Amino acid sequence: MLARGNTATDRPAEMGKGGREVAQSVDARRDPADERSTGELVGQLSGQVSQLVRSELKLAQIELKAKTQKLGAGIGLFAGAGVIAFYSVGVLLAAAVLGLAVVLPAWAAALIVFGVMLVVAAVLVLIGIRLVKRGSPPVPQQAIEGLKTDVSILKNLKERSDR
Repeated sequence: MLARGNTATDRPAEMGKGGREVAQSVDARRDPADERSTGELVGQLSGQVSQLVRSELKLAQIELKAKTQKLGAGIGLFAGAGVIAFYSVGVLLAAAVLGLAVVLPAWAAALIVFGVMLVVAAVLVLIGIRLVKRGSPPVPQQAIEGLKTDVSILKNLKERSDR
């Protein structure tokens, strides 16, 4: 708190023991940083900035490590789910064979399920072939066409500037 007297001698006032006020001059409370040169302050600033950058990089490293661990765990769980789903398909096919075996001989039920599986596989192969043909050759056609257009425009500009 400031004790206001005449404006030339404004002084901060502090409470001492027993409630006494002890006045100190503003000059006695100056920060030592006020006495440093601009070069010293710039040097200190660059040191503090480099320390801040190192701290931020360390924080980013820690954060990435934590996220990578969670990502690895998630990928592992997805892989486990894929394995379980793969075996579940086998169980489903066995159930289909057993279900058909109630009304047909077991060998006929197995052949029917096998035939259905072959038809599904053939349909998937045909769809896959169509998608591969659409994606072949793996060349960025639109980008190439855009570059050809750009080159032709630049050639036309060069011809005009040569005239």
